[in-house]
Amino acid sequence: QVQLVESGGGLVQPGGSLRLSCAASGSINSINAMGWYRQAPGKQRELVAAITSGGLTKYGDSVKGRSTISRDNDKNTMSLQMSSLKPEDTAVYYCHADEVIRVGGQFLYDLWGPGTQVTVSS
Repeated sequence: QVQLVESGGGLVQPGGSLRLSCAASGSINSINAMGWYRQAPGKQRELVAAITSGGLTKYGDSVKGRSTISRDNDKNTMSLQMSSLKPEDTAVYYCHADEVIRVGGQFLYDLWGPGTQVTVSS
């Protein structure tokens, strides 16, 4: 079984910074693209940032210039560094992997973590 688990969420003041982490566990050979999505109450889930196994990145328009996504392929971890946080950044943040290849050759698709709450408020 492969699992994704987020960490680092919590309460932060506007203008502050936050670092989210995602750890993938299990017998993993490799992971293709990984990303962060978020969903606020009453709104659709949206892309925050994504990164390929080769390090190519893209960001959602609302976080460009104040977010950095990174990953460690050897550790099967991913992180999101956010700064200049705004109240509208408040949401549940989810870790996602589009394709995981397990040791032994099994392919898994569209995996999600349980999410971590980020609240930006004074």
